[in-house]
Amino acid sequence: MHSLKIILSKFKYFSVAWIFASLNFIIGTWVLYIPHVKEKLQLNDSEIGIALFCFALGILLFLPFVPFITKKVGLGRYSLIGVVLFATSFIFPLLAPTYILLCVSLFVAGIFVGSTDVAMNALVSYIEKKDSQNFMSAAHGFFSLGGAIGATLGSFLLAIFTKPAYHMLFIVLFVIITNSILAKNYYKVVEETVSKEKKEYDFNALKPLFIIAFIAFVIMSSEGAIEHWSGLYLKEVVGVVEENRIGFGFIFFSVMMTFGRFFADRISEKIGSLKIIFYGCIIASTGYACILISVFEITLVGFGIVGLGLSVIIPELFRVAGKTTGVKASVGISFVSGIGFIGFLLGPVLLGYISHTFSLKLSFLFLLSLTVFVFLALLMKFNQKIIRK
Repeated sequence: MHSLKIILSKFKYFSVAWIFASLNFIIGTWVLYIPHVKEKLQLNDSEIGIALFCFALGILLFLPFVPFITKKVGLGRYSLIGVVLFATSFIFPLLAPTYILLCVSLFVAGIFVGSTDVAMNALVSYIEKKDSQNFMSAAHGFFSLGGAIGATLGSFLLAIFTKPAYHMLFIVLFVIITNSILAKNYYKVVEETVSKEKKEYDFNALKPLFIIAFIAFVIMSSEGAIEHWSGLYLKEVVGVVEENRIGFGFIFFSVMMTFGRFFADRISEKIGSLKIIFYGCIIASTGYACILISVFEITLVGFGIVGLGLSVIIPELFRVAGKTTGVKASVGISFVSGIGFIGFLLGPVLLGYISHTFSLKLSFLFLLSLTVFVFLALLMKFNQKIIRK
């Protein structure tokens, strides 16, 4: 909670954290309408998986260009530009009249989400180092908070807006206006250059990031899958009929993820990155077990427990990546994000394939197995020298 106080103490920190909230504010609204899009275009789970693959593909393909763009445009300036672009882009998937246009619009949205994600994480890493503060996890807590607010508010707004695009346009305007007002606190930030003695993509400098990137690969596949498939799981497996309850799983997930991230920075300082990731995997595995029971109340609790467990892992990995010696924060984070988003890319596709071939419930069993795999890898392969505080 100390890191939350840091963010709330100065507009400089809050304005950056609000970018995180805004990103998931938009995604949380989009998630509510995935069942609607599926029904409107008469898609099966496999086709939905491919559409989400296009979204993640847009994220992945553009990541290598982000360090170059932030260097030319400016880290702070592009963070604002990215907010405007990603927010606007999410209107079009809801307007897509055909499956092909849905895939294209999600691909474009993915480009802007990925570039903004790297820019905002690099911005936090830069400010952390410059101001000797520690609030990366709390900033990611605002990301989760944005998802919770977007899904919760959206559940009520579903009854007000007659068309999904109107609902999204309302949220988009709110995001653009608030970020434009707050941007003056970070707009002029320019990332420091790396010493000429070190190349930006020095392979030896990036070596310590491979194990971090592997964990990100596995965990982000689960995190993205929960966002995009929780509503369908409640509808098709648990049997939820009411539209305004379909988003409850994602709401519980996001609220508990927010809670965990607001406390994670202080816990990390005390026990170190290895232990906090290790315990996170144990908690998330317990949550998946509850989800698989497929009773509405227990499933909701399960989504919350998974959110709490996963909450501490990705911010910790990004923090380590952003502080790797001899590598610019944007380069280290884009490398780990790139590998992580491959998991985010493959996760929805694999879940769609498993669901289409077998069942959606088996897809969530697959997510449980991934989390257990990371837990076992930590237990058997890691030592405290690989990931430090």
